Amino acid sequence: MDLGQLVERVTPILVFLVAITVVAEICDLAGLFDALAHRAARAARGRVVLLWLLIVGLAVACTVLLSLDTTAVLLTPVAITVARQVRAPALPFAMTTLWLANTASLLLPVSNLTNLLALHPFAELHVGTLDYIRLMAWPALAAILATVAVLWLLHHRDLRLTYSTPPPASPHDRLLMQISGGVCLLLAPAFVVGIQPALAALPAAVVLLAATYWRAPELLRRIRLPWLTVIGICVLFVVVDAALRLGLEQWLRTVVGHGSGVVALLRVSGVGALTSNAINNLPAYLALEPTVTDSATRLAALLVGVNAGPIVTMWGSVATLLWASRCRSADLSVEPGRIARTGLLCAVLAVSAATLALAATS
Repeated sequence: MDLGQLVERVTPILVFLVAITVVAEICDLAGLFDALAHRAARAARGRVVLLWLLIVGLAVACTVLLSLDTTAVLLTPVAITVARQVRAPALPFAMTTLWLANTASLLLPVSNLTNLLALHPFAELHVGTLDYIRLMAWPALAAILATVAVLWLLHHRDLRLTYSTPPPASPHDRLLMQISGGVCLLLAPAFVVGIQPALAALPAAVVLLAATYWRAPELLRRIRLPWLTVIGICVLFVVVDAALRLGLEQWLRTVVGHGSGVVALLRVSGVGALTSNAINNLPAYLALEPTVTDSATRLAALLVGVNAGPIVTMWGSVATLLWASRCRSADLSVEPGRIARTGLLCAVLAVSAATLALAATS
């Protein structure tokens, strides 16, 4: 891949990342997250476990329809806010959005930016969008169920608490909040019908910036953009591209191996997960893609690894980086060591379950 092709493939991803962060920041500042958290708390009728299951459902739906980065940015503040409103531990709710943002991102092309990168090689293998969904449906379900099982195993004691319904959220500019909610609702069908995420998120960000300038211009100074993340990803892409030119691809072919049996697919997804946690899943996918383009099943196994696997290190995926940023904004302390230990358990089970489902159904 020459530099021009690399820029062409990566630029829309970075534009989407910046635009969706603007959308999330304005939604947060407009009070949308506070309002949604209060409604969720009322719907669960005083039971933390029901409240958590609502967050699970929202995380899966948001990831599948709006992408994992959207879940990390938009839903994480809701999960943390609602936990604090009912005086429940916030970490189990935050971990739910982190893990499901990654492991639930297999079903639709828009669910993960790596899926979008994979559309070109899938097309060359004569796999269209509906074929892709059929191929990934059971692996996606297996990854989600494995993740929910691990979350329950680790946090079930905290989730058995009860609470009194909290008071309504502090008053905000109702019109700005309604505009923010409307923009988010419009993003979902835009992504589902196949509009490129950057082309949907960028107008959404512009609309919200204009609305904020109109209703509450002082809020614009509080918007924080992920420039360091963007720069870091650009550097990683360039480094991986250079390494491929210097012979990395041939070595990776040896590591990844050949074949479409169960063991071969587990090897592909395992290498994808390890590489993603080492350098980030987007450059990991680009580095490993040439080794699996001979088979749709092997390409799907790589997506399983780079989507469901990068939850061990804080830099494993852009969604994880965005999630950590939202946690810091909400003053939630996150211990990298604990993330690594529990993430390793979830990643192994989710990747294994999804790969076995892929092998059984393809």
